[in-house]
Amino acid sequence: MRRRCKTSTGVLPDGAAVAEAGTPAGDRWNPPPLGGGGSQVVRLLTERGVPFRAMSRRERPGGARADFDDPVSLARAVADVDTVFLVTVPPVPTADHDVALVTAARAAGVRKIVKLSAIGSGERFDGATVGAWHLAAEEAIEASGLVWTMLRPPSFASNFLWYRALIQAGEPMPNLVGDSRQAIVDPRDVAAVAVGAMTSDAHDRRRYDLTGPELLTFADQAAILEGVLERPIKITDTNALDQLPAGMVTGIGWARAGGAACVTDHVPKVLGRSAGTFEQWARDHREAFTAMP
Repeated sequence: MRRRCKTSTGVLPDGAAVAEAGTPAGDRWNPPPLGGGGSQVVRLLTERGVPFRAMSRRERPGGARADFDDPVSLARAVADVDTVFLVTVPPVPTADHDVALVTAARAAGVRKIVKLSAIGSGERFDGATVGAWHLAAEEAIEASGLVWTMLRPPSFASNFLWYRALIQAGEPMPNLVGDSRQAIVDPRDVAAVAVGAMTSDAHDRRRYDLTGPELLTFADQAAILEGVLERPIKITDTNALDQLPAGMVTGIGWARAGGAACVTDHVPKVLGRSAGTFEQWARDHREAFTAMP
């Protein structure tokens, strides 16, 4: 059964900052976004000739090295910046990194923040708040007085890249969400909406639930990928959530109960075209699954 998503529906004179930081190496359960965060936005800004500064904890050519726990480095990263695309993936869910960036942005005179949040943030499930850290970050951004746009996708199609080694080894992929369905989104669509929000005022003070065009179970995705790769793909159901932070357990439980089973028209309305399908994403990334690690 499809549920109704609960949501409400500029020029860059000084350039844009793309602020992204992943988790420390070795964090198995909360890796940085694979193709769904800053890297895709950087590609689109480059193609469009929009000046930007990419922030990362790691040293990157032409980028700004900064850490959300280092206010001085954040101040350098957002100096003379008009708009920030904010992606945070802390090892333990917390709004602290978002709040630190908001503080630095206000002090530097940043005008707008486009935040990558998550679908369902703020909903209640099993006595807890889904995506509580995203909700707290959104509230901090709204209270800052800055212009904002919130992007709330469900699972990215690119999440399946986490399982490349298992697929190549013929080992089963762990299915944490059971038979629940989600409108898996192509991260390229999320990036395109983000760039649209960064470079225009048409999306100011809006929240977008950015979904794909069809509801799929984890097994559905595996079957599609199996057809694309022309090799067997195994999955195994698991409820083993004891290694995850409590906030992530709440989100997975909410999704497992069908909370994310909704399709919106936000991607087509913003981009003027259909949202990408999981199958098309898989075909476009076939080599990523077949290449030797």
